[in-house]
Formats: sequence, structure tokens, C-alpha cells
Amino acid sequence: MTDLDSMLDAQPPDLAGAPPPQAGRWRRRMRRFGMVALVLTVTGTTAGLAGGYLIRSHLLGNIKRIDGAFQNVDGQRRPAPDPVAGGQTILAVGLDVRSPVQTTGTAAVDPKAAEGGERSDTIMLVRIGPDARSATVVSIPRDSWVEVPGHGLMKINASYALGGPALLIRTVEQLTGIRVDHFLILDFAGFQSIVDTLNGVDVQVAAATTDLGGRHFLKGTNHLNGDMALAYVRQRYGLPAGDLDRVRRQQNFLRAVFSKLAATHLVDDPVRGYHLLDAITRAVTVDSTYTDTELYRLALDALRLRSGQIWFLTAGVAGLGREGAQSVVYLDKARDAELWQAIRDDDTARYALAHPADQLGQVTP
Repeated sequence: MTDLDSMLDAQPPDLAGAPPPQAGRWRRRMRRFGMVALVLTVTGTTAGLAGGYLIRSHLLGNIKRIDGAFQNVDGQRRPAPDPVAGGQTILAVGLDVRSPVQTTGTAAVDPKAAEGGERSDTIMLVRIGPDARSATVVSIPRDSWVEVPGHGLMKINASYALGGPALLIRTVEQLTGIRVDHFLILDFAGFQSIVDTLNGVDVQVAAATTDLGGRHFLKGTNHLNGDMALAYVRQRYGLPAGDLDRVRRQQNFLRAVFSKLAATHLVDDPVRGYHLLDAITRAVTVDSTYTDTELYRLALDALRLRSGQIWFLTAGVAGLGREGAQSVVYLDKARDAELWQAIRDDDTARYALAHPADQLGQVTP
């Protein structure tokens, strides 16, 4: 009999009625039940245990779906599909659409913000390699001055406000020549519970800063709980490069989360693993073309990745300027062409070695 068979034969504790078992026996049974739940949740196995189906249904039910994300994306004009099976490219944006705390405008708390009508606060192109052992995260500054299909030159985040996910996808595909397979919204406010479930994360700060809410970040290592992590990724004022430094902070935060995940042995603490998966699924919204199988695969890929296997980069910036009353970011077209090609070739290491300054440093502002 396999270990999994043994776990499946074990009966979950009776939570109602009977007197509580002895503490040691209770912990063993809860650990066993939690292990089964985690195995069933991650692998999708439900053999012999209806509870596994309920748990998986609950987790999948946490994830909101966006209909029509690719509805107006012209297939004839899109970049070619990935010729190598197994890899996938995800366009991820941060909007805080589920948070009562606004960061992107007065409509940020409106659930319809997930469908457009709101400027994307964070834009990241995420490429997971065909072997699922490496990934690239490229942040595109939200004020990047780019061509938006049908609307001319404007800030890239305006494309989301004008046409929702579909127009942002078209804009990013036109800019990069990379085909987007899926669309995902990250709720940084939702990451509070993820950080707290991980018992906090560590980030390195170059110089002491204080945000507008009076929260202090010290020079050196800062151990952040969920509330402080949210303040860390949102701070813009008081940072030397403003929004560009906030992009670096957001990437550094994601790296810290992956590092903590890698150091957390979920198999030894399955109940905590379940709570972590619950927190993660509550913090994301995905396009409706994402199948349950693909979401399981994405979760597995994310859990297998180690921070050293993830390249964190920012699109090359040629300089800052103004277009009318707007402060904008001008991208470095020549350097970015090299970056986008490296991502299409699944050879980010080549670009990173040639442009070490574009990599996210261990210490951020």
C-alpha cells in the first residue's frame, strides 16, 4: 500500500459530538487529514474522499473569472503561438479591485473595475518556461508612452481603462511581439493574508523611508507582516525614482514571497498549506479561458519555482518626459526589442547577462 493509499484510508476526525481526543492524537489526525486535503487539492486526486472534491471546489470558487478577456483580440494580427509546447505567457496586472483601500482611482472598489474602466496600477508580463523550472517577470512601467491600437500614443495603463483586458492584451502584444496566453489580476491587498500565513517575509531596503501613512521602513532587512507588505508595495512618494522604484519594490516583494514559499515545507504542515492556497486563490482573478487543469498546473509550477530560477526585469527605459500635462516614461525600443526576443526564445539568461543593470537587485529603494 502506498503512502497516499494509507492517507486515504485514514478517517477524518469527528468534529461534532464525541469528546475531544487526546492532544497528541488530535494533532496526528489533523495533520493526516490536512495532508490528504493538500495532496488532493494540489494534484486534483479525489479517489475515495468526497471532502477532497469539496475543498478543491472551494478553492476554485475563490477565483473570480473574467469573461471576454480575449473577445476583441484579432487573431489575424496576433503574434504566432508558442512553437514549444509547455510554456505559457501570462499578462498580470495589479488593480486592488477587491480591496476597500483604493490605489488607482475612485472606482477601484467597483467590482466592474476587473472588466475595465480603471487604469492598471501594475503591469507584468510573466513567462513560464516549457520545463516549468524557470520563469521571467518583466514589469512594464504603467506610464510607458506607447501606441494603443485604435487610440494612438498614450500611457499604456490607459488602454485598460479604454478597452479592458482585451485592449491591454492587444497593446502589450503589439509592443512586445509576444503572444499572451492568459490574463490575470493580482490583488496586492489580498496578498496581506498570504504574507501573514507565511509568518511574514523579508525584504532589503537601501535607505530608510516613511510612507504617507507614517509607516517606517528601515535601512537593511525589514521583516514585513501583511499590513506592512501592502504599504511597502504601494509606496511611491519619498522614493528616489517614484513609480519606477515602486515597480522594483513590487518585484522584490514577489521574490520575497517565492523565497519564503521555497523555504516552507508545506508537506510537513498541510493545514497551513491549505490556508496558503486559500489565501492565494482569493487574491487572483483570471480570464475565463483558464481551465481547472491549467490552474492546477500553474499552482504546481509556482510551488516548484525557486527565487533563483526567476528572472525579475523591467522593460528598458530611455528616459522620462512630459506629453502635455502628463508625466510619461519613454521606453528604450532597441534594448527592449532584444529583451522581447530573448523571452520569445526562452533565453532570458542571455539578455540578463548582457544587461545586468536591468535585473532586480537584492536591495531596493
